[in-house]
Amino acid sequence: MAVQTQQAQQPPKPAAPSVSSPLETPPHVPEAQKILKEVSTSLPGTVTGLERQMMIGDTMTRMDESQKQKLLALMNYFLARMFQLGASDIDMGGYGSQGSIWYRVFGSKKPDPTMGKYTPDELNILIQSIIGERQRSFLYENRNLDFSHMIHYETGEFRRFRADAYFDLDQMALNMRAINNTIRPYKNLELHPNATKMLSLATTKEGMCLVTGITGSGKSSTLDAIIDANNQTVEGHIVIVASPIEYVHKSARCIVRHREVGRDVLSFKEGAVQALRQDPDIIMIGELRDPETILTALEITDSGHKVFSTLHTASSVESIDRIIGETPPVEQERVRNRLGDTLRCVISQKLVPSLDGKRVLAKEVLLATPSVKAAIKNNNTGEIYQMISEGLESGMTTMEQDLRKLYVSKKISLENAMNYANNKRRLQQLLQMQPTDA
Repeated sequence: MAVQTQQAQQPPKPAAPSVSSPLETPPHVPEAQKILKEVSTSLPGTVTGLERQMMIGDTMTRMDESQKQKLLALMNYFLARMFQLGASDIDMGGYGSQGSIWYRVFGSKKPDPTMGKYTPDELNILIQSIIGERQRSFLYENRNLDFSHMIHYETGEFRRFRADAYFDLDQMALNMRAINNTIRPYKNLELHPNATKMLSLATTKEGMCLVTGITGSGKSSTLDAIIDANNQTVEGHIVIVASPIEYVHKSARCIVRHREVGRDVLSFKEGAVQALRQDPDIIMIGELRDPETILTALEITDSGHKVFSTLHTASSVESIDRIIGETPPVEQERVRNRLGDTLRCVISQKLVPSLDGKRVLAKEVLLATPSVKAAIKNNNTGEIYQMISEGLESGMTTMEQDLRKLYVSKKISLENAMNYANNKRRLQQLLQMQPTDA
């Protein structure tokens, strides 16, 4: 492959990808390995820690362009293995990797012995070879760097990856996640029509909609499906502020702008504020990471715009409590009232191992009904879970109700249904009920 450099009965499990049959090794791989060995052996043994990483960075700056191309091609060779395995993530470098290249396949992360073993310095060099000088300076100062990576193929196709470089016991470590080239069809989310109304610009012109879940739960994929559904059905302007930009949407009925934090804009907050001067209909903020961004998102929603964002929380109620709890105590009553007025929908999701050896989406859906809004404003969020559980007909569902549905339809095991439940006692009660009572 030529690459140009620039993410009832139990069904039988599919055959696992064979790690004994790696990609055919291209000629540039041994050449790149030789470069890694030569550079690593030239480093003095007396220099350690950050100073050693900075010395490697200086070496990268002086390195011949043809050598850089070969190192980048080696990294892309590792990434190409992801698609052969069906892996979502690749990990390398740092003390934890023990010199191996690791892949996550259907939820399980394992080292791949066919990709070889490398010394810590060889992986330090390889990781630093795919980022620029300014990015390296940021990484040294902050000990972490979020960035994106792209492979261009001679066919004109490309693959994108979300990457995070960081330190692990003074060594450089890297995680990269493959970004899908296709969007999950919106209909596959299986959302109630009332939820769709809350998410669609055609029927609801303003309000905040959140997609929440732990890292790796598919939040970005769900949000991209929602953005695409709006892009295909409504005339408008969508501004996406993310770190990094993952799926790149092609303008259809909407004009879609992509602003990557650190490259196109300095922060989520600045990107969101600047978007107000860009005549948007929808503003997507990649993540509500801090109190400033949370308050900015609420202000934007107050101004009559539709805002989508994500949170690292496991349930709808936890999401509401997190937004309020992240703000200063003197602001919390005002934030409760504003959130009660502006919140439209919260989708909290998990990817659960399925009986076919893959993973299936389990979700909790909260719609901001008048009773939910009142509970938020009156600081009675503890009542909201019961409101969700009683709101099936209006389009709401708890995580436990959805896990029960997946188990009854023979998509997941009982063990995994229990393992992924937020409220295990409630799930046990649901499993003992008749289908018409659940």
